[in-house]
Amino acid sequence: MSTAPESGADGAVYARQGFGRALGIEGRIGLLIVDFVNGFADPAAFGGGNIPAAIARTREVLVKARAAGWPVAHSRIVFQDDDADTNVFCLKVPGMLTLKEDDAASAIVPELAPRTGELVVRKTVPSAFFGTALAPWLTQRGVATLLVAGCTTSGCVRASVVDAMSFGFRPVVLDDCVGDRALGPHAANLFDMAQKYADVVPASRVLAL
Repeated sequence: MSTAPESGADGAVYARQGFGRALGIEGRIGLLIVDFVNGFADPAAFGGGNIPAAIARTREVLVKARAAGWPVAHSRIVFQDDDADTNVFCLKVPGMLTLKEDDAASAIVPELAPRTGELVVRKTVPSAFFGTALAPWLTQRGVATLLVAGCTTSGCVRASVVDAMSFGFRPVVLDDCVGDRALGPHAANLFDMAQKYADVVPASRVLAL
């Protein structure tokens, strides 16, 4: 399984130094969908770029995951109504504080709405793992390989992938199921994750296995 968008001379340097080896798919598969909420689907809020296309492709993967009985987890950014959980992330991006439990912008997009038995992780930082029950939930269900979809590629997806690897899961980033508001950071972070933390492949390649 390929892991890489390679990038010319940079790719050659990484290959020479032994980066970018394939993790492959081992054991039970799980699916993590990171922050595909209305606010990140809306270019007037936090969205733009290739996020709408990534949502559409993820819908196909979610159908497959449910049919196969894979554990499925979703994440969303949610702050308290009184802003008591304001943090450093909000200092960098103050608009995140608008994402409250009952705010439509913080709700998962309708086409990916969670079903009974799927975990919904509420978080206030980029990683879906940090300070949440996601890792033990996946472990209890025997997940070894974690497919990752969501947004943004350069932010919450990357943070979640690094933590997934740190917890001992094999992350597989579905490159057509992740999106960013800007394509430059999207491409750069796919390259970097492929070299250090994850396999990066199209959804079709995984679903064909």
